[in-house]
Amino acid sequence: MSEEDIRATRLEKVNQLKQLGSNPYAYRWESTHNTSELQAKFADLASGEEVDLDVAVAGRIMARRVFGKLAFFTLQDETGTIQLYLEKNRIQEGMADVDVNAFTHLKQLTDAGDIIGAKGTIKRTEKGELSVYVTEYTILTKSLLPLPDKWHGLTDVAKRYRQRYVDLIVNPEVRQTFRRRAQITAGIRRYLSERDFLEIETPVLQSEAGGADARPFITYHNTLEMELYLRIATELHLKRLIVGGFEKVFELGRIFRNEGVSTRHNPEFTSIEVYQAYADYQDMMALTEGIITTVAQEVLGTLQITYQGTLIDLSPPWRRVTMHDLVKEHTGLDFNSFSTLAEAKAASNNAGIEGIEDMPSIGKLLNEAFEQKVEEKLIQPTFVIDYPVEISPLAKPHRSQPGLVERFELFIVGRETANSFSELTDPIDQRQRLEAQSALKAAGDLEAQGVDEDFLTALEYGMPPTGGLGIGIDRLVMLLTDCASIRDAIAFPLLKPEKSESSPESAS
Repeated sequence: MSEEDIRATRLEKVNQLKQLGSNPYAYRWESTHNTSELQAKFADLASGEEVDLDVAVAGRIMARRVFGKLAFFTLQDETGTIQLYLEKNRIQEGMADVDVNAFTHLKQLTDAGDIIGAKGTIKRTEKGELSVYVTEYTILTKSLLPLPDKWHGLTDVAKRYRQRYVDLIVNPEVRQTFRRRAQITAGIRRYLSERDFLEIETPVLQSEAGGADARPFITYHNTLEMELYLRIATELHLKRLIVGGFEKVFELGRIFRNEGVSTRHNPEFTSIEVYQAYADYQDMMALTEGIITTVAQEVLGTLQITYQGTLIDLSPPWRRVTMHDLVKEHTGLDFNSFSTLAEAKAASNNAGIEGIEDMPSIGKLLNEAFEQKVEEKLIQPTFVIDYPVEISPLAKPHRSQPGLVERFELFIVGRETANSFSELTDPIDQRQRLEAQSALKAAGDLEAQGVDEDFLTALEYGMPPTGGLGIGIDRLVMLLTDCASIRDAIAFPLLKPEKSESSPESAS
């Protein structure tokens, strides 16, 4: 039977229910327990034993088995499943005042996918299945579309992302991922709040997109008659708050970057940025370690986790190593020994570093060597520290290493999970760096930043020494829930529209 035929049949059942005086789309239901509570409370109940306790449950029918005067439904709520044990005489007696054909209607008018409320007692069947021994039931919502054939698994990956609601219904492990995501974000907020950090919201619509190297989304405000950007970072507004006198601030929220889609990238994603006055990037390393290990312990109960078959040990302290040393370790190239760019390019070319012909500086070449030869090999938690100034326009110059800045990135399972600076507080230096970025932008670099004059004005009023930190929430969730793709960690990832069969594209 086609999906259209199934829908038509179920619509007819809706009409039959209405004719019987039953509303197939109820207003409310009050349960006494959820399924996991019942499973836990009566875990030791012996086969064949019944408990004289009245319970009320509600959920979706995931499977139906009907045998003459008996029926067994698998009921699923948010917390798990339980069996409904439905016996004709018991239901007829329990619902005598409602409908003398209650059991017949149960068999004929319910389907897998319907949401139902049931009352009864607790019984473990002779086959050992804990059940609600039903005395009465109510159809709360009639489902018009069928669940996937094998309700225990929706395997079409594209359909899972497009119809996440179906994915959540039929794949309990997906619900667990998003439950843990909520626990992770709540845990991060709690950790920071307990240390006197304030969460303050900053604008999503901005007149100048800054705080990161990324191509922004552009929109337009009709009344103000001005182009605006969706924010690519929360950094510059949070720093304004530090200038204004707040000493510990953060924001956990959505960021928008007009970039490609991959297993690690979604144009709309979630990050947290944290700023602490009178701190530096060393303090931010300790904070990062504390946030992630505390949340992992709270949510998973362990710091030894498995990601895609690889054991990851989150136990602190994590390795701290400079970008220079890592590149030397993995390639043999010592970028501190090169006196000219030509010399560095020749050595990099011999080491198999690709696409370096147009590299404008040794610092950018060092970063390219790191990205190509080192990044994916950093499986265990590693703080990569002390970056070239050319790729870090918002970081403070290194206090003892010319040409570098005080910056770290945290890598786990070969991908960046956090980014931090000793923040640049010199307004003159900051202006020069942003103007250099603006020149790149004018030359066609779509990811270069512009000059945010108001932010520079704020710096001229004076910003205290500050440590800043950004953590990619989606990537952290991927790590702690063993998701191979960022789309598995985002409830509703951005997808291309499905092509209509009648569209010009599908006909070509």
